[in-house]
Amino acid sequence: MEQQENISVPVITSVNKEIFARDIYPMRRPVVLKDVGLGACLDKWTVDYLAQRGGNCEVKIHVSTVPQMDFLHKNFVYRTLPFDQFIQRAAEKKHSDFFLCEEESYYLRSLGEDVRKEPADLRKQFPDLAEDFHIPEFFEPDQFFSSVFRISSCGLQLWTHYDVMDNMLAQVTGRKRVVLYSPQDALHLYLSGDKSEVLDIDSPDLERFPEFVKARRYECVLDPGDVLFIPALWFHNTLALQFGVGINVFWHHLPAECYDKKDPYGNKDPVAAARALQALERALHTLDQLPPDYRDFYGRRMVQRIQNRTYSTQQSAAKQVAKTKNALDD
Repeated sequence: MEQQENISVPVITSVNKEIFARDIYPMRRPVVLKDVGLGACLDKWTVDYLAQRGGNCEVKIHVSTVPQMDFLHKNFVYRTLPFDQFIQRAAEKKHSDFFLCEEESYYLRSLGEDVRKEPADLRKQFPDLAEDFHIPEFFEPDQFFSSVFRISSCGLQLWTHYDVMDNMLAQVTGRKRVVLYSPQDALHLYLSGDKSEVLDIDSPDLERFPEFVKARRYECVLDPGDVLFIPALWFHNTLALQFGVGINVFWHHLPAECYDKKDPYGNKDPVAAARALQALERALHTLDQLPPDYRDFYGRRMVQRIQNRTYSTQQSAAKQVAKTKNALDD
């Protein structure tokens, strides 16, 4: 049986803004950064401290009877809890107070004050905790989009998806496994919107998803203090090996006007991409007026034109990999 290619995400220590901008950022590949300096949060953020400083503001959370959450089929419910109670519950393996069952799993993805208009910002939603966290200065302040609390029960696994902005996942407490897939392997991931339909990436159903083995799997484990740079469009799947607290920091990699201004989550496709996909749907609808053999013929011609105009060539991709390896080895 064909095996999926496994690649370790490179690990670099003591990276400053200049090194990041010169040697890492242009490569457009994930990298684990150590010794970045995230602030006092690494020492202070115990469960009790988080509960005390985070306060009792209500937060909207995901609750599931199983640890593998599935956004496509919604195997979870949304509930609200005061933040201090949520932190205590999320750190437990069994609960005396629960919504669905005593071993339910919890996940928080923090939201803005006005969830329809404002991106999450740790400094606004949790100002007392934000004092302890230092955002790595790897991008310009005017590029900042959001800083998102990610808090997970032990064992919680999130679905494979991509984001349209560059981001850093800063792991503050607990350990987390992250599996990533290149944008160039998107056709092997069985996409539904921005999410993969392959829920179990460790034991995939290859009868349903035979192409999945062709996707190269990049993997790392984040320890407290580690920062994972995730370039835009790289698919990622996270598994909390312990109860953990992390912060995602997103920023505009493209000019600000490229993004949908009515997107507080930062996960809508860039405006030009959304328009192109809509135009493609109209073109396909037009082809439906033709008999099957004609649709097949002109569909293949359309695919060829798209490949010729947009695909990165294998040669340039190979050069990019070699260039990245050389830069990281140096």
